[in-house]
Amino acid sequence: MLGVVRQKMLGQSLPKIRPVVSVLRSYSSAAKQMTVRDALNSALDEEMSADPKVFLMGEEVGEYQGAYKISKGLLEKYGPERVRDTPITEAGFAGIGVGAAYYGLKPVVEFMTFNFSMQAIDHIINSAAKSNYMSAGQMSVPIVFRGPNGAAAGVGAQHSQCYAAWYASCPGLKVLTPYSSEDARGLLKAAIRDPDPVVFLENELLYGESFPVSDEVLDSSFCLPIGKAKIERVGRDVTITAFSRMVGHALKAAEILEKDGIDAEVINLRSIRPLDRSTINASVRKTNRLITVEEGFPQHGVGAEICASVVEESFAYLDAPVERIAGADIPMPYAANLERIAVPQVEDIVRAAKRACYRSVPLAAAA
Repeated sequence: MLGVVRQKMLGQSLPKIRPVVSVLRSYSSAAKQMTVRDALNSALDEEMSADPKVFLMGEEVGEYQGAYKISKGLLEKYGPERVRDTPITEAGFAGIGVGAAYYGLKPVVEFMTFNFSMQAIDHIINSAAKSNYMSAGQMSVPIVFRGPNGAAAGVGAQHSQCYAAWYASCPGLKVLTPYSSEDARGLLKAAIRDPDPVVFLENELLYGESFPVSDEVLDSSFCLPIGKAKIERVGRDVTITAFSRMVGHALKAAEILEKDGIDAEVINLRSIRPLDRSTINASVRKTNRLITVEEGFPQHGVGAEICASVVEESFAYLDAPVERIAGADIPMPYAANLERIAVPQVEDIVRAAKRACYRSVPLAAAA
């Protein structure tokens, strides 16, 4: 490997980064299937049953059973005191939620879309995220802000932005991004149990997707650690990091690349803050190539942070430039054909991997 040779020639020694064993563990080897919607619903149900301090609030979470039916059946089971319908006032009910967390309760605040969380960002950042630091650790704020994030389909720019990088830049917040049903159940349970404020970014287009789950995932005690990525596919030629819906794109791209003799390793980040830098760097030190994939804007994005981490810790191992794949640097178009161009596609990942592995034909040569 050219990078390792260069490192030895320079006489440098970088500490060996070992991947955390738990991220390699696969929980979903069984044949049982569960949708992401049901995974989230069951996690809420079990945590509300286990802890009377947990309650849900947001627009249409009660009588309508959730805009996306995530809270189906919870009002009937727990009553209006613990499943609270709110007016369309994000700043108002987010502030009430933070106040309830100050008091010792564990609110789960649902935004119909995280685009509308902008109305409540003062409470999320200034009231929730900074309280623990500003109180010298005396005040914890056990609150979860959850809802769909990123592009849906045909809903325009005001409903399609990815806020992972926005919230991940703020100290005091934890930011989680589930992909599969296993992620949804395990991470939401972890978020509700955590003493710190958590931003939980779901994806509307994944709600109806079914994923295999094991008996262990279905157990009420199941919980995933915050800050640990999962290696969804082991490979040796190139590392692909992704989160939320883009994990599925990365896995499809890996299948296509395999036919061309490129063995891709796919990392499901799961947690954006804290970021599992050790797993990412360990993978890059093995494959010597990195591609980051995200739906958000390219400038100051999650991929940029990952790139910086790899350059700082594993630069000598890189045998090709890092490839960053992100959404277009524009507000999301409404037209379906333009929307598709503005969001990363499977073929974009395939092309980037081939470039990183020096398998693509330069345009000048092709001409």
